[in-house]
Amino acid sequence: MPTLRIALAQDNPVVGDLDRNADLIRGAATAATAAGAHLLATGEQSLTGYPVEDLALRHSFVEASRERLVRLAREIAEDGNGALPVAVGYLDADGPVPSNIGPKGGRGIRNALALIQDGKVLFRYYKRHFPNYGVFDEERYFVPGHELHLARIAGIDVAFTICEDLWGGVPITAAAQAGAGLIVNVNASPYEQGKQERRLAIVKDRAAEAGAPIAYLNIVGGQDELVFDGGSFIAAPDGRILASGRRFGSELLVTDLELPAAAGGDLANHSATAMSASLHVLSTEPVTVETRVEPPFAPELGRLEEIWEALRLGLGDYVRKNGFKSVVFGLSGGIDSALTAVLARDAIGGEHVHVVSMPSQYSSSHSLDDAAELARRCGLHYSVEAIQPIVDAYLSEVAVSGLAVENLQARVRGTLLMALSNQHGHLVLAPGNKSEYAVGYSTIYGDAVGGFAPIKDVYKTLVYELAAWRNEKARSLGEVEPIPENTILKPPSAELRPDQKDSDSLPDYEVLDGILAGYVDGDAGREDLVEQGYPADVVSLIAGLVDLAEYKRRQSAPGTKITVKSFGRDRRLPITNWFRGQA
Repeated sequence: MPTLRIALAQDNPVVGDLDRNADLIRGAATAATAAGAHLLATGEQSLTGYPVEDLALRHSFVEASRERLVRLAREIAEDGNGALPVAVGYLDADGPVPSNIGPKGGRGIRNALALIQDGKVLFRYYKRHFPNYGVFDEERYFVPGHELHLARIAGIDVAFTICEDLWGGVPITAAAQAGAGLIVNVNASPYEQGKQERRLAIVKDRAAEAGAPIAYLNIVGGQDELVFDGGSFIAAPDGRILASGRRFGSELLVTDLELPAAAGGDLANHSATAMSASLHVLSTEPVTVETRVEPPFAPELGRLEEIWEALRLGLGDYVRKNGFKSVVFGLSGGIDSALTAVLARDAIGGEHVHVVSMPSQYSSSHSLDDAAELARRCGLHYSVEAIQPIVDAYLSEVAVSGLAVENLQARVRGTLLMALSNQHGHLVLAPGNKSEYAVGYSTIYGDAVGGFAPIKDVYKTLVYELAAWRNEKARSLGEVEPIPENTILKPPSAELRPDQKDSDSLPDYEVLDGILAGYVDGDAGREDLVEQGYPADVVSLIAGLVDLAEYKRRQSAPGTKITVKSFGRDRRLPITNWFRGQA
């Protein structure tokens, strides 16, 4: 059978930075040419970044995307790579772009892929199926395409599809009916736990249905709450994985595929009933490959390492892509700020991480010692700013007591961190976890203050798992454990009143997180949770706290999504809401 050497550019684009993204594609084209590739594919909307959200409604942005694509085709040819066919994801629209574009008026906006060669755009494929669930709103912006495009390259017919086309399936069926020898599916698929396994399963199923290998290409990198994990791969119709790329890192995946030769003929031989089909003949003669490329196979990641890498990449890219050089946050000696500190160190380097101990009269000596020790182990900038004199000054002017005093301490800390941010240009991180955000166990404008919340989608029980895993990884590498053992072992406490423990207000975190996983992630009703064995009074308490804290979460910082339903883009509930259900 003929051989096709394919290159998959698993790159990290930035939304809106058309020139930088074009340079990534040009670099990939140069590397692919040097590797002797016959075809280069880049990710979904690799030219514009993904998701562009309401930028898609700006006619100036759509026009800029279309113009930049045409210029990119010329630039790749000028670089000496014009003979290489390059598939580029970008944003398009039907005809001239008026001011009233959109699915409901004016010209239709298209989530598009173009194949370029010799300085020209050979064809434009428009995505057929749109995800409109979870974090996706593509039906808000795009109208579907109805024509499949195949390119005959080195005597092999290659079909091109985009992301959800794989899950919806119509373009895959059309590709099979048109006799495609290979299907290229370009993606911008964000990470969540367990998703790579679902991708592998669906791609294997579709490859079997199509009777042709599928090259699944995913972008990589953080974009606001989302993180794209790469993990590109090629699946054969018999279920074998022919090559796989790394997770959470950029890579040019190059491999040789033995594929059936095209049947010959023209478009008449490539009609499809599922979609209309067009054939574009680029080259008909098979190319001789003297030395085969060994297919790459990336190592698999364990569950906790995968989560860590997602959080690390999401935080690092948020800092870098938004122009920050450093971060600052309060280091209390507790487990959440400790985990945040190690994540920040791993993401951007300890020299860029500033942590502040802000003791009050209720801060324990062991917590202060733990914070200082962690900073020393991780090489962080560490300072101490005592808040008690500031709190006392407030109390001398305003008569408050009880919970108000606890919240006052947190808000003084938040004000100090924002002042340091203003003074030095640091990004303030909010170290709260998902369990706390869920039940409102945080002080708005206090410990919840910040521009990014790295562990916002991490339940408290998972915080402890990750802390233990990160220490174990350090030991396995012969390094010092970053998190002091006492930080992991001591009972969690906000330390805002004498002898305070989280357990004073909340059930054990194993119980709490179990209820939250059902109520928040699974949309279970209160009665469903009681049937699962949780006490009715505890279910009522926790569900009530979750419902009442919606206004806090609406004002919270974004944070990296790792679960099936994160707060923010995934879970959208009204603040004013009197429905409570039964328990």
